[in-house]
Amino acid sequence: MRMSELSTATGVAVPTLKFYLREQLLHAGERTSPNQAQYDASHIERVRLVRALLEVGGLSVAQAARVVAALDADLPLSSVFGIAQRAVSIPAALGDSDGTAADAEPAPTTGQTRIAALCESRGWRVYPSNPGLPLAARVLDTYAALGLDHIPDTVLEGYAQAADLVAAADLAAVGAVGEPAEMTRTVAAGIVLGDALFAGLRRIAQEAESFRRFPLPEGASAPAATTTEDC
Repeated sequence: MRMSELSTATGVAVPTLKFYLREQLLHAGERTSPNQAQYDASHIERVRLVRALLEVGGLSVAQAARVVAALDADLPLSSVFGIAQRAVSIPAALGDSDGTAADAEPAPTTGQTRIAALCESRGWRVYPSNPGLPLAARVLDTYAALGLDHIPDTVLEGYAQAADLVAAADLAAVGAVGEPAEMTRTVAAGIVLGDALFAGLRRIAQEAESFRRFPLPEGASAPAATTTEDC
């Protein structure tokens, strides 16, 4: 199919498709002339994935490009996991370190110490470069700076239990497909879109739990049970 047909099949404008090509979000088509190329079903699949990473997953173009490059590089699943995890981690929370060792290792913060202890208590074995470690520690240190230590005191263990359940569900989704390329695609999309899905479910559950724990004043109307028509 020509680019105009790819545009029709995906609902993405031709200028946007050309942008995807320039940014290496979309692999090149088979060149048939100096100004023409042919595209196939793999391009439709990739355009849909890129749109999902950008529009639903909230990745930047550069982050999405790194995830896409991992898909095309035939990397081990563990490497794809790491790349996708870093893509969805908050850069400011991870700092500007390039991963090289410093001359003098700073003393661990309270948050780092607490997250390390949590990993040990739950038997979580991860590489020191796991982006979740500095991200979680930074959040705990920020709670402390705001005088909100009661939040991690209350939620940390419950969050850890929930994280184990979510991780098990994530890996079950990967294991449900046997073809290596599909498993890799499941890892990349699952991590990026799974973060958005879980955030949405968390917002829903928070509101539902708030009505259970803190009843509305007498006379105030609570929402009716949500149905498929409401979504």
